[in-house]
Amino acid sequence: MRWFDKFHCLSTKVASNEDEWMWSQEAHTERRQNILKKYPEIKKLMGYDSWIAYIVTVEVLIQIFMCWAIQDASWGAIVVMAYCFGAVLNHSLGSAIHEIGHNLAFGHGRPVANRLLSLWCNLPVAVPLAISYRKYHADHHRFLGEENKDVDIPTRLESFMFRHPITKILWLLFHPFIHAIRPFYKSPKTVGAWEIVNCVVQISFDLIIIWLFGYKSLIYLICGTLFGFGLHPLAGHFISEHYLFTDSLGTHSYYGPLNFILFNVGYHIEHHDFPYIPYHRLPKVKEIASEFYEDIPYHTSWVKVVWSFIFDKNLGPHARAVGYKKEKQY
Repeated sequence: MRWFDKFHCLSTKVASNEDEWMWSQEAHTERRQNILKKYPEIKKLMGYDSWIAYIVTVEVLIQIFMCWAIQDASWGAIVVMAYCFGAVLNHSLGSAIHEIGHNLAFGHGRPVANRLLSLWCNLPVAVPLAISYRKYHADHHRFLGEENKDVDIPTRLESFMFRHPITKILWLLFHPFIHAIRPFYKSPKTVGAWEIVNCVVQISFDLIIIWLFGYKSLIYLICGTLFGFGLHPLAGHFISEHYLFTDSLGTHSYYGPLNFILFNVGYHIEHHDFPYIPYHRLPKVKEIASEFYEDIPYHTSWVKVVWSFIFDKNLGPHARAVGYKKEKQY
């Protein structure tokens, strides 16, 4: 990817009257309008794709099979399998939950079907997150770059505490917990009925796994989630998407083979430009409107992303765009 020398980061200072904020129309909205004006046929790509239901069903069933297969395995084998295999499938299911959260499995006219499918995807993840994630992720799109509303942006406490390579490794290790708790701290919302259903269904499934296969199988699933969303190559997509690897660019795409596993989540600029286009059609957006994307820096390795995040002093939880252009550099 192209690299720049300067990084404009989320300051840990409290804003004062001297702070110089520079706001403009959100970049994705402007680019979407320009693309649709030139290529109105892209509207035909919008819609949904129910084929994802078959893919995630296979993944869920594989994870249930793995619970049976490892029930008598050693703890060492369970940890290795959770990191190398369970983490991959659980992260894939997490990406499917993201896709389904946009109603891209059955369309906006069938919200119940979308919610039920997300609960199905959630089962091997072992912790109830599908419904809450959807609710808060909507704010990420609606208020992208707004510090107090975009819950994907780390808090200023995170930005202050995790700046050294060792502390950034700790931040990545505990990222599943931090990412899960942050929305309830930054922008709490009333718990809805679907969230209660999500919890009841998930706890019931977890108890069934213990009853059928024992505690080791449930721990395999939980570790797969903690590893997959923590210090893991696939988790590099959390870092690659909105951290400031390039000067004032708040969203990056990743074009590499791991998109196949994570439902093209790497096509992140394209996704924010057109959040109602299903994952398998996002490459077509880039193909049709190539001149709008060809000069934008992008990632080709999530492993490199994680490495740079840890060891580059300019990167860390503080390296997030606040506002749609840039804020004053301190």
